[in-house]
Amino acid sequence: MAGRLEPHLEVLGRELRPPDPAVLSVLLALLAVAITLLIWRFVQGRRSSRKAVLLLGLCDAGKTLLFARLLTGKYRDTQTSITDSSAVYRVSNDKSANVTLIDLPGHESLRLQFLERFKAAARAIVFVVDSVAFQREVKDVAEFLYQVLVDSTVLKNAPALLIACNKQDVTMAKSAKLIQQQLEKELNTLRVTRSAAPTSLDGSATGGPTQLGKRGKDFDFSQLPMKVEFVECSARGSKGEEGDADFEGLEKWLAKIA
Repeated sequence: MAGRLEPHLEVLGRELRPPDPAVLSVLLALLAVAITLLIWRFVQGRRSSRKAVLLLGLCDAGKTLLFARLLTGKYRDTQTSITDSSAVYRVSNDKSANVTLIDLPGHESLRLQFLERFKAAARAIVFVVDSVAFQREVKDVAEFLYQVLVDSTVLKNAPALLIACNKQDVTMAKSAKLIQQQLEKELNTLRVTRSAAPTSLDGSATGGPTQLGKRGKDFDFSQLPMKVEFVECSARGSKGEEGDADFEGLEKWLAKIA
């Protein structure tokens, strides 16, 4: 009996023998590469499904003229928008690369409603600032930007964010650097006051429950999950209606994120 079982026991012993460490290392490395590729494809798939670039900002910041100039290159008279406008924007040096530009109304009673409708599709956001009226509107600009930045969908998807400092053709326009500094200061103040606000019955504070930036540090844009850039531009252009717009930095940014 023992003689008949011996060959089977030898086979079983070989099967149960620990695998070669070198082979095991190769298998683990291949498994890690496969998991990394799956995660990368998942992330890229989610990104490629988001093709929209949202144009946000207060009324009269120049969003609609920027929208028209990007699409046609021509100046046109505009008026305050009460609904969204959208069109495909093709990158000038790569016609196969394109995004959908969506110009959203800037009126206080409409802007959050339209942001709610389109935020999930946003690959990127262009937040347009009136550089001439900025000193007067800084609190309103910061308030709207704060609402965008603490939105749970925006935080989760982390779309690229460009602060477009428009109307730089006007002598009194504030620089992008000054606008960035003032916005960081105002957003920091908003963060402090909103975090101290009493919560409602559902646990949400007036400005949303999300903490903006890093707790215990003064706010700056580098603390956000998305990349934030500032650019100076002029939808009207230095030569007015007859000339070209001045937004080379904006076009380069759009080509980068397309």
